[in-house]
Amino acid sequence: MKLCFLVEENYRHDGMPVEVIRRLHAWGHQVDVLRPGGSLHRMTEVVSAGSHDAWVLKTVSGGPGLTLLEAAASAGMTTVNDARSIRGVRDKALAAAIGRSRGLPMPTTYAAAKPELLAEIPESDYPLVVKPADGSSGRAVHLLAAPDRLAALLPELRGEGLLIAQPYVPNAGVDIKVYCVGDDFYATERRSPLHPDRPHRERRVPLSREVAALAAQVGAVYGLDLYGLDVLLGPDGPVVVDVNDFPSFRQVPDAASRVANAVLALAAGGRPTAAVTTPVPVAAGDTL
Repeated sequence: MKLCFLVEENYRHDGMPVEVIRRLHAWGHQVDVLRPGGSLHRMTEVVSAGSHDAWVLKTVSGGPGLTLLEAAASAGMTTVNDARSIRGVRDKALAAAIGRSRGLPMPTTYAAAKPELLAEIPESDYPLVVKPADGSSGRAVHLLAAPDRLAALLPELRGEGLLIAQPYVPNAGVDIKVYCVGDDFYATERRSPLHPDRPHRERRVPLSREVAALAAQVGAVYGLDLYGLDVLLGPDGPVVVDVNDFPSFRQVPDAASRVANAVLALAAGGRPTAAVTTPVPVAAGDTL
């Protein structure tokens, strides 16, 4: 197959997707790599119908790669993930609205273009978790115990763009991260950014039927094939607090082969099958 990977500068040397690209090369597939943030693109010619079997995007929030992915989709090509699905989860305010309307267990979510507007949130909704609507990797996530804590936080929140705020879900101080590759699910446990006193190490944990069913529902709601979600085990059951397209897939066994296999299956118009796990030697210092 002939594939095109759109890799933002932040992920140029990242194991995901670099190892996936190497694995596809080793299996005999042609992979073209475009750097959306580091190259000039003639948009009227960069995408042509039938040029690739699939386009795959690994991007940062607001990165230019999504424009190229949407251009490929408009030309009728397969994209991984779907561009509209990526936009639907990259904007956390939009993701919350979509998820709640489709029956996902998600916290009440407020959105504010100016941090001062958060003062209008009722005191009954505190403690409150505040974070950027386009945030990732725990960036600028804050827990406010009471409304009188907001004023001190305003200078830090300015410049973060659209903000979301959600009532804190009582939990044990750890997030359950579920990685979804086609029809396969893998769960890890890691320290919540709101509980820095907890052990930091991320580790594999058994995936309950309830959380597995919830993960499958998330994929169906947002139209994602390769994704991850953060789940809190609250007093009333699991709650989805974040959804990510094309995550790191940390702790997933032989993640490169599994993701590469999923990409090939999606490019062929099917569902991922059992991953090929033949080791691929990579020379020290080898880069793409």
